[in-house]
Amino acid sequence: MRDMVEIGMGRTARRAYDLDDIEIVTSRRTRSSKIVSTAWQIDAYRFDLPLVTHPTDAIVSPSTAISIGELGGLGVLNAEGLWARHSNVEEALDSVIAAADDVDDADAIVRRLQTLHAAPLRMELIAEAIKKVREAGVTVAARVSPQHAAELTPDLLAAGVEVLVVQGTIVSAEHVSKDGEQPLNLKEFISELDVPVVAGGVSDYRTAMHLMRTGAAGVIVGHGYSPGVTTTDRVLGIGVPMATAIIDAAAARRDYLDETGGRYVHVLADGGVSCSGDLAKAVACGADAVMLGAPLSAAAEVPGQGLYWTSAAAHPSLPRSRVAAGPDHEVDLKTLLYGPSSDADGTINLFGALRRAMAKTGYSDLKEFQKVGLNVRR
Repeated sequence: MRDMVEIGMGRTARRAYDLDDIEIVTSRRTRSSKIVSTAWQIDAYRFDLPLVTHPTDAIVSPSTAISIGELGGLGVLNAEGLWARHSNVEEALDSVIAAADDVDDADAIVRRLQTLHAAPLRMELIAEAIKKVREAGVTVAARVSPQHAAELTPDLLAAGVEVLVVQGTIVSAEHVSKDGEQPLNLKEFISELDVPVVAGGVSDYRTAMHLMRTGAAGVIVGHGYSPGVTTTDRVLGIGVPMATAIIDAAAARRDYLDETGGRYVHVLADGGVSCSGDLAKAVACGADAVMLGAPLSAAAEVPGQGLYWTSAAAHPSLPRSRVAAGPDHEVDLKTLLYGPSSDADGTINLFGALRRAMAKTGYSDLKEFQKVGLNVRR
């Protein structure tokens, strides 16, 4: 039964919960973390970690996509980002970092990103980046916006993309437009492709179900929320309490599985994860994998050099992301994901902590862990 509260005369709202509002409950069994598996698989592609990167230039370069792939995750290149617009990306990034030093102008970095993203897309540049990742022998993934998916996808597939991510702040299966605009018909679009498509973000059961019915292999839940970085709630008034959103999408996945007689669609949680405990709770709520952005900005290898922003920061008229400093420590990517750690805040050894949480509650793999008990903090 839904938990409805009255917020005024004749108007009710559903009570929803964020990851901070819930806790994982232990069970009668524990097990060794050495026999716990964090592996997951989407279509023919298997990964040792339930890690998909948020597709931002602050985190994912061709080199870091390779490193993340070699460490067991999936790095997603932004096919409309700096690597698709500038031949000297390092110089472009240096100008963003230089703008960050202008403490008297907090908006200077966003304006710089907007300027850099005003340069035209050059498919030969992103094709070169994709080729570098593919030649390294890891799975190649790239993100496109719904507005440019139909235009860019043929070239991306020709370059070697194996997993396509169609991601916007909010993505639906039905878009109403005017003035002759031809919106993306996701169902037709996906049916013509031979690669798995991950689409989102969504925040409710109905939209998640609609996207699953388009044939998507995975649905992104959330809008990439990161405290102090994303401003979608302030700019648009749209928010998504992640625990409730993930659980609703997992319910849609279960019902769609019954509806289709066995077709499983993966749920990817994007947002609200700032530490390893949040990561574990996202999986416990039903996520098959977690899209990480800001937590990875502590890695020494990432191109943002300690800064973090989402692709929404470069919107030409309505940015919905600040550029913010990441954690005040810097470690290598392998240590960030696997440890060891001397930090007690859960920001290092992210997936070692997930394994330990699964072991402490007695679950041997991710699908089992999705059934763990949860409590709500009151």
